[in-house]
Amino acid sequence: MLPAAHHIAFGPVPSRRLRQSLGNNNVPTKTCSNTCIYCQVGQTTEKILQPRSYFTPEQVHAAVESRLEKLGAEGQTVDYLSFVPDGEPTLDSRLGESIDALRDLNIPIAVITNASLLSREDVRSRLMKADLVSIKVDAVDEAVWRTINLPHPYLKLSSILQGIRDFAAGYAGTLLSDTMLIKGINDTPEVLTATASFLAEIGPQTVYLAVPVRPTTVKGVHGTDEAGLLRAHQIFSARLENVELLTGHEIGEFAHTGDAREDLLAITAVHPMREDDVRKLLAEDREGWQLIEDLLAAGELKSLMFEGEVFYLRPVRHGR
Repeated sequence: MLPAAHHIAFGPVPSRRLRQSLGNNNVPTKTCSNTCIYCQVGQTTEKILQPRSYFTPEQVHAAVESRLEKLGAEGQTVDYLSFVPDGEPTLDSRLGESIDALRDLNIPIAVITNASLLSREDVRSRLMKADLVSIKVDAVDEAVWRTINLPHPYLKLSSILQGIRDFAAGYAGTLLSDTMLIKGINDTPEVLTATASFLAEIGPQTVYLAVPVRPTTVKGVHGTDEAGLLRAHQIFSARLENVELLTGHEIGEFAHTGDAREDLLAITAVHPMREDDVRKLLAEDREGWQLIEDLLAAGELKSLMFEGEVFYLRPVRHGR
């Protein structure tokens, strides 16, 4: 079953890269080409490579427009409309059409992709329509890539990397990259040097080095430590102009519409929230903590402990 319409559009979610980003959940829950060990929204339930049609551009537009109207009534603004689902957005065969449909809203459009399908010309063509594209490059070493990203068995890293080169060569928008650093896996000098050298070939405007700050799919997965971050930053900065760290909390506040239940369920369907952020949202919507207790009891919300902090997220629905 596909998610309800109000779960197509969620947020906005505060982001250093995109400021206030209104998310578009354009594929079903956990439909992806990878099962990254650090993923914040659980195991992939449908691992596929062939793009499919899930929502019509009209459905996407209606959901986004409705969300924007509610936010506008609360005096909230949005900097980007972002295709950043709890899966891989390029698995949506109508992604390009949906981007075109959203143009009349006059808000820049971003796509956050794991880049696994960029070997396909049709996928690259759809992505070209976005104002900003952020690609995931965790490693360019085959064994390391497979360990971290647990890709679909038919995926080939060499084809993905060439697809990234081809896309970057023809893309006129803002290109960003994101590398998630996992302790003991892709934070060694050799792996970091190879990754940085590849990224230097394609020249992203900004390169982000990240560590997991939310509960991960695989227990026991931890981001690199401070020494690893420093090492990575030095290696990347020697080859790339703009290298930034993403190691802490979001910048800014989670936006709200005045309906705390809808706000929480929409955001946590894709973006786990720390308890302090949940409490802030409840206060903004003039809602008490009993709502959280009710959602937990009903199985609509789940709490998890990670690195000493409590997070809340929607449970993954299996057997769709």
